[in-house]
Amino acid sequence: MQTTHGLFFEVDRDGDHFFMELKAVGKLTHEDYEQITPLIDEALAGIEHPKVNVYFDGSDFEGWELKAAWDDLKLGLKHGKKFNRIAIYSDKKWMDVMAKVGNWFISGEVKCFDTPVDALAWLREE
Repeated sequence: MQTTHGLFFEVDRDGDHFFMELKAVGKLTHEDYEQITPLIDEALAGIEHPKVNVYFDGSDFEGWELKAAWDDLKLGLKHGKKFNRIAIYSDKKWMDVMAKVGNWFISGEVKCFDTPVDALAWLREE
């Protein structure tokens, strides 16, 4: 049983264009979102029309505690219109379902990939 958990976050910005890299480890908790949400809010603050591409590494992701799942939904509703593309890397088939559900909450596209190379290539396509 995995006891390590957390969300690791990095952001690069070029004008109104953002590249965010997130890695989820273990089962995410409400406390994980209490740490990461202000960082995302701060990164996007004051930008009228940001264009955000996200690389999400879910290779070590095991899911959410109930309150954390709610936090994830709130984060998506708050910033969903700002996301251009979200590429999810994972070999877990349930992540494909997560990508489809994610498409309901963001204005851009969400896709799941079997390799990080394919995920990053798709984000750079435009």
